Amino acid sequence: MTDETTVTRNDDASRYEIFFGKTLAGFADFERRPGEILFTHTEVDPAFQGKGLAGILAAEALADAAASGDTIVPYCPYIAHYLKKHDVAGAKIRWPQLPTDPADATSA
Repeated sequence: MTDETTVTRNDDASRYEIFFGKTLAGFADFERRPGEILFTHTEVDPAFQGKGLAGILAAEALADAAASGDTIVPYCPYIAHYLKKHDVAGAKIRWPQLPTDPADATSA
């Protein structure tokens, strides 16, 4: 197996995929809306964890999304975390308003 990684956008499956050699190692799901791309879930196969693939996947997927001119909406916790720590050239980001945890709510 080679250490070469490649990231591709699979529009039919609505996800970016990262390959380690020729093996699918992970993906980042997205939904397209007019002028927006919503990142909803990112996953790396446990067999490939610890190789930095999630970061490579996020970087390349977000760069591609930014290049499209669409606004990035990070519902996926990993993508949101990545965006808080890294600049993505040309990225327009709309931070989603997520409901608060009911356990944190106080009663009136």
